[in-house]
Amino acid sequence: MMPGQIAKLGNSAAQFLLGGLAALRSLGNAAKDEPAAGEGRRQDNADLRDAVKQWRQVFEHNPVMYFMVDPAGTVLNVNPFGAAQLGYTAAELTGQSVLNVFFEEDRDFVRRCVGLCLETVDQSHTWEIRKIRKDGSVLWVRENAKAMLRGDGTPLVLVACENITQRKEAEDALRQSEAYLAQAQELSRTGSFGLSLATREAVWSRETFRIFQCDPEVRPTLDFVFQRIHPEDRDAVSKTLDRAFRDVEDFDHEYRLLMPDGSIKYLHSVARAVRHGSGYIEFVGAVTDVTTAKEAEQRLRRSEAYLTEAQRLSHTSSWAWDVRRQEFAYRSAELYRLFGFDPDQIDLSARAFQQRILAEDFGRIVDMERQAIQQKQPFEVDFRIMRPDGSVRHVHTEGHPVIGGDGDVMEIIGTHVDVTEQFAAKQALRKAFDELKQSEQRFRDYAETASDWFWETGPDHRITRISEHADTAGAVPTGVIGLARWDIPPDAELEPEKWERHRATLDAHLPFRDLVYRSKDRNGSPIYVRTSGKPLHDANGSFLGYRGVSSDVTAAIRAEQAEEALRKAQAELAHITRVTMLGELAASIAHEINQPLAAVISNADACIGWIDREPVELNAARRSVEWIVEDANRASEVIRRIRALAKKTEIEMAPLDMNQLVRETVALVRRELATHAVSVRMELASALPRVCGDRIQLQQVLINLVMNGIEAMHANVERPRELAIRSSQVSEHGEGRMLVTVTDRGVGLGNGATERIFTPFFTTKPSGLGMGLSICRSIIEAHAGRLSAFPNDGSGATFQIALPLPTENTS
Repeated sequence: MMPGQIAKLGNSAAQFLLGGLAALRSLGNAAKDEPAAGEGRRQDNADLRDAVKQWRQVFEHNPVMYFMVDPAGTVLNVNPFGAAQLGYTAAELTGQSVLNVFFEEDRDFVRRCVGLCLETVDQSHTWEIRKIRKDGSVLWVRENAKAMLRGDGTPLVLVACENITQRKEAEDALRQSEAYLAQAQELSRTGSFGLSLATREAVWSRETFRIFQCDPEVRPTLDFVFQRIHPEDRDAVSKTLDRAFRDVEDFDHEYRLLMPDGSIKYLHSVARAVRHGSGYIEFVGAVTDVTTAKEAEQRLRRSEAYLTEAQRLSHTSSWAWDVRRQEFAYRSAELYRLFGFDPDQIDLSARAFQQRILAEDFGRIVDMERQAIQQKQPFEVDFRIMRPDGSVRHVHTEGHPVIGGDGDVMEIIGTHVDVTEQFAAKQALRKAFDELKQSEQRFRDYAETASDWFWETGPDHRITRISEHADTAGAVPTGVIGLARWDIPPDAELEPEKWERHRATLDAHLPFRDLVYRSKDRNGSPIYVRTSGKPLHDANGSFLGYRGVSSDVTAAIRAEQAEEALRKAQAELAHITRVTMLGELAASIAHEINQPLAAVISNADACIGWIDREPVELNAARRSVEWIVEDANRASEVIRRIRALAKKTEIEMAPLDMNQLVRETVALVRRELATHAVSVRMELASALPRVCGDRIQLQQVLINLVMNGIEAMHANVERPRELAIRSSQVSEHGEGRMLVTVTDRGVGLGNGATERIFTPFFTTKPSGLGMGLSICRSIIEAHAGRLSAFPNDGSGATFQIALPLPTENTS
């Protein structure tokens, strides 16, 4: 029987069985009433017994499994067919719990099903469940159950079971097959689809949804597909589908998807047109995500392009030679370029390449190839080729034999490298080496004739080598061989600290530079030597000694000593000039001091007067005393400045306010200005930065320039005697400078005197020495500045002081 027929038979038999139970119940009731019943009743009972007999036959022999269980789940009855289905006899199951034929994990479900039947008497319920045969195998059944009341009113549950094992196994096999297919599609990144020609509706597999990143709950459409397709590919895909739909033919194409995150997917889609018997046409196909393969293909193309470019840049070409055919099996584009061919001439024979190899080199190549084939060993060879333009290229080639399955060499693969530049460089290097040897000899000759000499010491710091030179008046070179460095100079005892530091440097194996010491020449006269040295180590780092150079710097040292003496003389002269200038300013100085002294006397007399009054005017007396203190401080400040100018001190560089220095200078010469009826106009820029300088020396320069201006305007009768002093800040060549100018309206500078006025002993004054402006320029230059003179457009001259402004340190 088919499963459906069995199901129908089971349902009808169950109904019959339920009717038989009702008949048994009626038969029992009739038996109780039989004595009082008539003949008609007995006939009814006979009919009922026949019905029960038929029921028993159906129950016993129906090919459907029947169980009758009580509310506790105890088997009251089971038909032989059902018991046999489970591998039991009816007697083995009767009286046992029906749960024994179910899996442990399904028994709670069975209890709930029985309970549901007992709660809904006379209502049928159906479910599917597994049962365990006696041999442990599994039997899937579809159970139809109903609870009913017996004659005594107690309930029982009648269950009819249909065997659905084959169906379940087929379903499981189908699910497993679908799982395998889904897994295979996921692993191969290939999804399947169906596309209706009539409705244009699509059916996708799970992998297809994943490829298109679409929600499986959303029905796929062609509109959605075209939204995902890259805009540049939509037109081609549309044409492919239109042609397939129109001609009802298979299609195979590739296109790209533009995903929501901006990434690109490459798809390969294949579909077959399927005609069904009803005339219905659909396309069934597969779509594969080939992004990885496409990206690998692109990387391979890039790699090939990089290789080609690398070969071009390195002038390296690759090739494969077929030994049996005596022809190239492969040639890179760079090989064509190396031999002067167009890479597009792919039909060139090997002979064309061989003809460009110089004849005297070609034989060596053939011999090397033959030897490599015989010995099955790699080889290297250099040769030359001549291009059509007549240029000769030097080539280095390496070849590696490829052994075939028969043990013979079947191919030789190798490279050609254009080493023309390297060959030229090697030739140049060889030439340079020869020139270096000549240069070394020249250097040796120079060293032997130079005023400097070269020396070496061993690990014990004793001199092992010293160069000869032709200066017979210099130090004795060979006489110091074997001496320690500190044993050579005669000032080792005069300057022990210097030599102790030098010896510590040598013991620490550190380089030293410009060590100056006194020594003696061949005649015993004292000389000065400057020496520098560098430690030597071997490959293992072991100390080998020192190597260095020494120079006779006697002339330089004596020049420095003479320069120092000159500086001292200049400082002395500047001091003398200041003292002389103070003598010239004596009247002004006296006036500057007398003014505050006279004020002190006047305020003191006033203070006594305020004290003698009755009552005493203490407030007025206090004011007089305060004025006395102010005037005394003013006089003290004048004396301090005069003492500073007269005092002989070293240069003291400090930040200075040039505007304040100008004001102090004008105060010192105020008497001279008044005596000569000279007015002063000060145009001092505000917020000027400070300059770094010596206050006394710069004040000396300003006083000298002001006094020169006063004297230059002595003869002015019709022109006003006016002196202008200005300060400003400018930028020259990216560096800031402070400018202070003193401009007079005097006689001006004579022809050609603009620079000569700064020359020592040059003067235009009848009684002048000609040292003032020379000393002033020396002072300004010592401050890294510049003192200049310019004639004015009208009359007079301008002297300009330019001093550098300090720069901020940058980290």
